[in-house]
Amino acid sequence: MRSYDQPLQRLPKRVLVAGVSGAGKTTLAGRIAEITGGPHLEIDAIFHGPDWTPRPEFLADLRSFISADVWTTEWQYDAARPLLAERADLLVWLDFPFVRVTLPRVLTRTVRRRLRRMELWNGNFEAPLRTFFTDHDHIVRWAIRTRRKYTELMPHFVNEYPNVAVVRLRSQREVEEWLRRSLVPAVTG
Repeated sequence: MRSYDQPLQRLPKRVLVAGVSGAGKTTLAGRIAEITGGPHLEIDAIFHGPDWTPRPEFLADLRSFISADVWTTEWQYDAARPLLAERADLLVWLDFPFVRVTLPRVLTRTVRRRLRRMELWNGNFEAPLRTFFTDHDHIVRWAIRTRRKYTELMPHFVNEYPNVAVVRLRSQREVEEWLRRSLVPAVTG
């Protein structure tokens, strides 16, 4: 596993961004896609159908997207992870402190989306804030419950997919430094 200060040898073509809900996966994936010149697929947009039901076409749509030479997406959903890993050449793991960084981000994002009634995907909106207390899968409760998931997944990933470079970023400062040192020079060099 690479640290943020180890530059990549070449510009990646197929990039995954991993991390718990609220870590900033989608935002970083979009930034990486701008640098690499490939499309970014927000994987939630093809997973969630109306009323938060999984779309039956999810895996077919995902296979179509990752058949391209260049792309960036989030590394999510158990059924999708192996498909994505087999095609990727880089996985960026956002491993921020949960209580200090990720939890406030997911709380702020959830409240903002709910108050602004922002449509997310396929007619879905954040649930009412009061459902935090009643819905076991409320996004904030989900983030709390799954906060250690990637710590458990990464050793298996590294062993199973040795051809995929893994970069672990532990702070927003490391994200910015890594982008500046690894991706921008690869584009301009």
